Amino acid sequence: MRIAIFGAGAVGCYLGGCLAASGAQIVFIGRPRLRDEVAAHGLHLTDYTGAKHTLASVEFATEPEAIEGCDVVLVCVKSSDTTAAAQAIRPHVAASTVVVSFQNGVRNAEVLAQELARDVLAGMVGFNVAAQGKGRFHQGTQGDLHVADSPALARVLPLFKAAGLSLLGHADMRPILWAKLMLNLNNAVNALANIPLRAELSQRDFRECLALAQEEMLALAAEGGLPRLAKLSPLPATWIPRVLRLPNPMFRAIAGSMLRIDPLARSSMSDDLALGRVPEVDWINGEVVRLAESLGRDAPVNRALCRLTHDAANAETRPTWQAADLLAALKNQMR
Repeated sequence: MRIAIFGAGAVGCYLGGCLAASGAQIVFIGRPRLRDEVAAHGLHLTDYTGAKHTLASVEFATEPEAIEGCDVVLVCVKSSDTTAAAQAIRPHVAASTVVVSFQNGVRNAEVLAQELARDVLAGMVGFNVAAQGKGRFHQGTQGDLHVADSPALARVLPLFKAAGLSLLGHADMRPILWAKLMLNLNNAVNALANIPLRAELSQRDFRECLALAQEEMLALAAEGGLPRLAKLSPLPATWIPRVLRLPNPMFRAIAGSMLRIDPLARSSMSDDLALGRVPEVDWINGEVVRLAESLGRDAPVNRALCRLTHDAANAETRPTWQAADLLAALKNQMR
């Protein structure tokens, strides 16, 4: 079985690298910069447990033609590139090929399916991966992979198991995708804080910023009839905002797992700002804004996080928000 990683960035290189290290046939398809980096340094994978894999060389292409002959395509591009990715993939993907979207957001599989005129399996990556340069990719948090159930995955599951990647199937991915989106509302807060995730979540005011964004989404989700969110952490989704607001000692005692993060790990959106890329905020916090608009409501907190993140992306010098200042700015939008 041959697997293509289309959009070999941080997540794509990590997933593909783990699969390749266990013997799977993988072709990475990504930008020339990463191709050259991996060619020069190899592929080095690490995680928060101390596990390490090194691949001296891998098959890394830059053109979508490399998909031809592949049995599975894992799409790992940024949400802003989903339509373009589908258009690039379409001439080269066989009718029998299984296509899986491992992307942030809740609609990418639908966009791919519409553009490709075929079924696409929604997937979700439940952990953080950081690109550390010189071919190094680090899984900084614990978590599983989730995917829509399909008989077509029967041949794929043993490969993920051999690679040490937990791949969980679900009849309905909506509770998973929306639960992940709720957690990912922190990506913008972390990007604006411009500090590692552990340091950010250790500050009560930053946690309050996240709690405001999550409560806004939960209220809209209930009004909009979204399915009950899946439990992706030790706490039910509806409990998380209340726990985030606890004083630091109580938060550490009750929700210590949220702080069991690699000390250098940052959100992918923070990495986007650092590298001058378009941030995915419109497909995460912006999704809450669109949900509000569909209900004739507003989502002032998530709307503000979208605006502030775009402002940071367009600034000559990247800003670093202090927790109290960001909290005050968000509360001001709620008046």
